[in-house]
This record gives sequence, C-alpha cells and structure tokens, in this order.
Amino acid sequence: MRWRPETVAVTAGRPERVVDAPLNPPVVFASTYIGAHDTDAGKIGYGRDGNPTWQALEQAIGALEGGRALIFASGMAAAHAVLDLMPPDGVIVLPRNCYLGVAHAVDRRAARYGCQVRRVDVADTTEVLAAADGADLVWIESPTNPTIEVADLPTLDRKLPDDALFVVDNTFATPMLQRPLESGADIVLHSATKLISGHSDVLLGVLVTKADDPRPFEALDAVRRSFGASPGPMEVYLALRGLRTLPLRLAQAQANAQTLAERLVTNPHVARVRYPGLAADPGHGVAGAPCRALAL
Repeated sequence: MRWRPETVAVTAGRPERVVDAPLNPPVVFASTYIGAHDTDAGKIGYGRDGNPTWQALEQAIGALEGGRALIFASGMAAAHAVLDLMPPDGVIVLPRNCYLGVAHAVDRRAARYGCQVRRVDVADTTEVLAAADGADLVWIESPTNPTIEVADLPTLDRKLPDDALFVVDNTFATPMLQRPLESGADIVLHSATKLISGHSDVLLGVLVTKADDPRPFEALDAVRRSFGASPGPMEVYLALRGLRTLPLRLAQAQANAQTLAERLVTNPHVARVRYPGLAADPGHGVAGAPCRALAL
C-alpha cells in the first residue's frame, strides 16, 4: 500500500515503535563515534560520515521523494556537490531565471574552468531540448525562483539525451506536489531552508537520488564527506520538526497565494501577475501534469 504524502510527512523518519521508545528521534551531538572491530559494523566513525539525526531526516525526505536523500549544510552546499560531478570543461544547461546563488556559482565555475553555460527558458521545452544536445548537465528549476515558470518534466524525461545528468530543483513545489524522480530526474535538489523546514530558522540543503542507482548517491556522499558540507544536528532536528507540518503549511500558502493573485489581476496598478494557479498564466496547463493538483 502506498501512503498519501501527507501521511508520509508525519510518519517517516520516526524511531522504531517499541515500548518506551521516544516518538521523535533525539538530537545526537557527536563529532566522534566509537569504532568497531568488525569492519562491517560501525559505519559512521567521524562526524562528517553521518549522524543518527541526519539519518532520520534523510529517511523522511527520501520516502517523500521516492529515492535516497543526503542532507547538506545549505542549499548551496548541495548545489556545489552536484556541480562537482561535472567535468571542468563540460556543458551545463541552466534556466535564465533561477535562484541567483546557483546562477552565480555556475558563472564562477565557467570563469574558472571554461565550462560552457547554455541558458534557457525552462517553460520552452523545445529550447531546453535543443540546448541539451551534447550537454553534460541539464539543470531545471520548476517552478522557478522567483518567476514561477513551470517546466514540462515528463516530456523532458522522454526526450533528453541519456548521457546528460538531469537535475531538478524541487524547492518551490516540494515532494508534496511533484516527485521529479518519477519524471526521469537523476538528482532532485531542495533548499530545505525554505518550505521543508518552514520557520526561517535553519540553513539546510537536500539531494535525492534514485534508489535503484547507487552511483550518484555515492558520488555525492563522497563530496559531502571530503568537502565538509556537514549539517548541524540541531538544524536537522528543527527541519524534521518543520517537515511534519509541511502539508498543512503548503496548502494554506497555496490558498493565500491564489487569493492574492486573483486580487492583483484586477488591480489597475499591477501590469502583470505570474502565478500558475491563474487560468491565463502560461504555466497553468503544464503545472497540472507533473504537479499533483498544483493549485499554486
């Protein structure tokens, strides 16, 4: 039986249900762990290798996205881990309108290594596919930040070259509304700083890979260990607590945004309103397909 995402958000990442066990995973503050003589046991060892608090949040987000999750110290730490998988002189397809931190990181990489950056309108599937020819990495943000453009993820999955790494930033939609791994993405990125944690009190990033392909997961895990992009356990604990209310918060945010957008459309002082929940918005038709009831 497949549970509804609302149920997964509340139940995943809990400790084993045994008598006297806590309902919530505890915060584990540790930089060093006791080793084991048996090399098959004791898989943490040092604080950069893992943490039981991380594992709880990774289990929960992985269950929501339908893959395996890795937590990073920030969304940009997660983004840099993905960029590290690219060849230095490779070709990356990037949205013209995307999170500025990612855009700046890609530009710095291009200036340093000479990689080629092809910028596209993610809502223009034809343009994205043309730019993806010969690309090493296709980075799609959908909906985009801040212009709320929506990409046709299922069509991109069917037509993108097999040898291009397909990355989807799912920060705005969250796994409550779309699961890009089901639309062919190789890696899903979240800035958990935003909707997942939800209370403007933590910095965290998340990467999720397909459960049946360990190679991207292992490569990204190696980057996290070696570059020290380790999240603090208290931040992870707070993000997991925030995740429990994500379905309710997101539903209310959508309702508020819909009302605001409808009012702004009739305001004579507003020239244009971009919001996929409006029937006249360019992303309205596409948003309903990959995003389950994306009533943004």
